[in-house]
Parts: sequence; C-alpha cells; structure tokens
Amino acid sequence: MTTTEPHVPSDIEIAQAARLRPIAEIAAGLDLDPADVELYGHYKAKLSLDALSKLAQRPRGRYVAVTGMSPTPLGEGKTTTTVGLGQALARLGSRSMIAIRQPSLGPVFGIKGGAAGGGYAQVVPMEDLNLHLTGDSHAVGLANNLLAAFIDNHLHHGNRLDIDSRSVTWRRVIDLNDRSLRDIVIGLGGTANGVPRQTGFDITAASEVMAILALATSLADLRQRLGRIVVAQTRDGHPVTAEDLKCAGAMAVLLKDAIKPNLMQTLENTPAMVHAGPFGNIAHGNSSILADLFGLRLADYLVTESGFGADLGFEKFCDIKCRVSGLEPDCAVLVATVRALKAHSGRFRIVAGRPLDPALLTEDLDAIRAGAPNLIKQIENARTFGVPVVVAINRFRTDTPRELELVREIALEAGAFDAQVADHWARGGAGAEALADAVRRACEQPKQFRFLYDLDQPLLTKIEIIARRMYGAAEVYCLPAAARRLAELERQGFGHLPVCMAKTHLSLSHDPKLIGRPAPFVLPILEVRLSAGAGFVYALCGEIRTMPGLGASPAGERIDIDANGRIVGLF
Repeated sequence: MTTTEPHVPSDIEIAQAARLRPIAEIAAGLDLDPADVELYGHYKAKLSLDALSKLAQRPRGRYVAVTGMSPTPLGEGKTTTTVGLGQALARLGSRSMIAIRQPSLGPVFGIKGGAAGGGYAQVVPMEDLNLHLTGDSHAVGLANNLLAAFIDNHLHHGNRLDIDSRSVTWRRVIDLNDRSLRDIVIGLGGTANGVPRQTGFDITAASEVMAILALATSLADLRQRLGRIVVAQTRDGHPVTAEDLKCAGAMAVLLKDAIKPNLMQTLENTPAMVHAGPFGNIAHGNSSILADLFGLRLADYLVTESGFGADLGFEKFCDIKCRVSGLEPDCAVLVATVRALKAHSGRFRIVAGRPLDPALLTEDLDAIRAGAPNLIKQIENARTFGVPVVVAINRFRTDTPRELELVREIALEAGAFDAQVADHWARGGAGAEALADAVRRACEQPKQFRFLYDLDQPLLTKIEIIARRMYGAAEVYCLPAAARRLAELERQGFGHLPVCMAKTHLSLSHDPKLIGRPAPFVLPILEVRLSAGAGFVYALCGEIRTMPGLGASPAGERIDIDANGRIVGLF
C-alpha cells in the first residue's frame, strides 16, 4: 500500500479554493458571439440555440464517449474521468470540451452524492452544479406536473376524450428521494377535489420530459416530442396524448429556457457543458444532444459521458442518442478500477454509506483475475459498436503498481486499443495525460460504427438482441402482461421505436447479486412502457425503483451553511 501520498482535501474544499474565470471569458475563448451567451451570474451561462446555425460551417471535432465496467454501489469515477480527460487534452494542446448531465437532487441529499466529478477533476462551481444550477430540473418537473394536472382536470370536467382513468400512466415527479410518494391516492375529499384514483410520484430524472429534453434537437423538435407523449388510453383502446389534452404548448413554454445548454468550466478552466439529467437505468442516461452539437463545433475534442456501464449507458448512447443526432463516436473510454474488479470476484461486499472491507484495500491479484470477466465483457460490448476502446484505469490511493499493471494487461488482452492508469483525481489533468494521448491516437484509427439492431425489427427481437449480445442472457422471458403490451404497441404503430432497457446497473444481468460475468441466464421482462415523446419503448427487467428512498443517514444530514453563507458538507 502506498503511504507517501499527500492529503487531498474534500471535493468542496478543492472546489471553493479554485480560481474560476468569468464565464464570459470562457465563452469568448470559444469564439462565441456575446449575444449568444446568456449569463447566470459570473460563472455559468446558457447558450442561445441561434448560435448553432452560426457554428455550422466550423469543422466538427472528435467525439469521445466515456463509459465503464459494471460499477460498485460507490461508482467508479466516470464523471471524474470525463472531467480529467477533458483537462488533460487541453494540457496537450487540444481545444477540448466536456459534456455531462446535471445531477439530481435526490442522490445529492441521499447517498450517492453529486455529479460534478471529484478531487482535482471537477466542474465548478460545484455547489451550483449539484444544487439548482439554472433551474432546468425544476422546469422539467413543472412541465411534467402541469400535464398531470391537465389529465386530472380533464377527468373532473366530464372526460370528453373518454379516457379510461385506470389506464393513466402519467405520474407526478419531484426531484427528491421520497419513498412515501411512490404509491398514492389522489382526488379524496369529495367531488370538488377531482376524481379519486391511484397514482404516484417518480423522481424528476426518471420523467419522460427529462429524456425528451436530452434528445430534442431544436425547440420545434421539443414541442413536437412533447405533443407525442402518451399518457393514457381511451375506453376503446386508443392512445391519449399531451396534444390531445392541449397541454403540450404550455409545457414547451415552461421549457423554452431549459432547452438551452449550460456552459460552465472545470477546475483547470476547460469549458464544460452541463445539460439534462435522465436516469441511466430508467431512461437513456446521457446528457443532451444539443450540448454535444455545440461542443463538436466549438472544440477539437468533445468528451461526453454515458450513464453506468457499457451494457446500459453506452448501448443507449449508440442505439438511441446517436440514431437521433446522426453523430458517431470516434472512441469509447471505458473506466475500470481495481476496486470494481475485486468486487466482481464475489469475495467482497461493498455497501454504499458503509466503510469498505479492509481486505479490499490490500493487494490481491487473484481477486482481480477472478473479477476480470466483467471488464472483459464490457470491453467486448463497447467494441461491438465498431469503435476503438481505451481503458482508463482510475487509480485509487490503495492500488498497488502490480495491481494496476495486471488490470492493464487484462484490458489489452481483451482487445482494448490501449489501457492507461489515470491519476486525475489526485493530480487533475496532469494525471491523465497518458490517457489523453491514447485517446487522441485512438480517434485516428479507422472505425466502422454500427447499431446493435435495425429499427424495422420487432420490439421483442430488439430486446432479445440486447439481452444476448450486451448482457450474455441465454434467453428472454416476458411475463404475459408484458408480452401483451409488446403486441399492443406493435399494433398501435410503435414497433419501429428503439428499446431502452431498464435494469440494475450493478450487474450485466437483471439481478444485482449476479456479479462478474454471469453464466447464461434468463432475462425476465416484467413490464413494458411507452415513451412516445422521447421516442423509445422501455422494458423493465427485475425490480426498478423510479422513486428512490433516503437511507438511514442521508447525505443531507451533513449539508449546512456557515455564518459567512458558504455551503459546507457537500461531499
């Protein structure tokens, strides 16, 4: 174990000590017209969509997508790696930008923490990013809940569309973890208070509106997608949309500023786009297309992140996001850690919020070899899409040189273009220069980008392809209700949509207990839902919570504000 490492302050201490440049200077360095930069204070801004047409003649930069192996409950540092890689590319003389999602306040006050990166690889001001930022998540919640209010108001005032109230699928949202809101009854207290029915709340990041915000390519596209949202069925089985309820226009009005990407900076003043925040295990788990379109015209390299592992976030990045945007990645960066490889050996148990098993912190080459199949499979998954894969070995203080070298050997033998140890958490961009060099070389390699399936294939076939090729499932079993819903969606004309799989991020399978690379298993499809506005059908595999709960000791207990108005305890 290394014992000579200097003490690294907490994330918030590092962030609050940073020397930020005014965001107007960051924008000027990108040659943006000041008229297209809408300031939100000194250190964050929104970019006008009008600027995209002005940038159309600029050459397109390289597109780098950061993904990972199946993480532990603590996460393995994909956002930190995204930030560190962007900083390192800038140190090597490239014009670089990053694009990440906005954190959900549920995890911020819960147990997972924020999503600004960590150590010396953060987006700042980290307090702003992890809290309200420019209000986009609140706008998403309001638009979602306005539609919910319109539905219940329609039922109350005579139900002209003949909606079957039992078929209403649209739920309200809030950007907090609150298990008591998962299942509720509304409309109690007499006829003046509406029609009683059972419903519930989801967390805002799980809202279809958030997924739409991330996939919209223009304000007009956003408006059309909102209109296509299906919220219920009539009594004779026809879909009812937000357009039918005459609510889509008002929803678009609430989102007219939220659709504009947010510009921030890293600790090393590298430009950073922060926009949208769809869940990675429920929705497609990627930041917005608009942020990427800006970044690719403003920089030589745009480094973006796809939620969770290559089996989830990167698959959805390719099969959903890239289909909509028409963009193709030049390279995939797959984050691995010694800790995660050991965890996938099955010899250790990691629980978020509890101290690590001391055995995880000592050298154990056999445990790394035992957990290697997960990394090998995720490299295989990323390579399936026809792009070179660079493995970023995110270094932790307790990793030994022999452990790090073994991970590198495993990655190269599995077909990675390169594998480099990255120490950006402790050293910032300087600690990821070798990784950045490998990424630049990988982006010059020939690629043959391809999707995993064709859109004209039946929905069940798409599900089976994903299950077999990404997860290693032997077969798929649909519960009868799920099979009926698939058939119904095909009849209603939604069979051409891509599929968004909702499953645990902790395993290649549907079961978080099946770690490593599970032996061929049967993947259960418990439920199928339609996100017509976002433009996909999603299949629920195993138990999935769309409204998390708080733990016994949530992070919010440690967050406060001091006498000088400075936030403390935020990671």
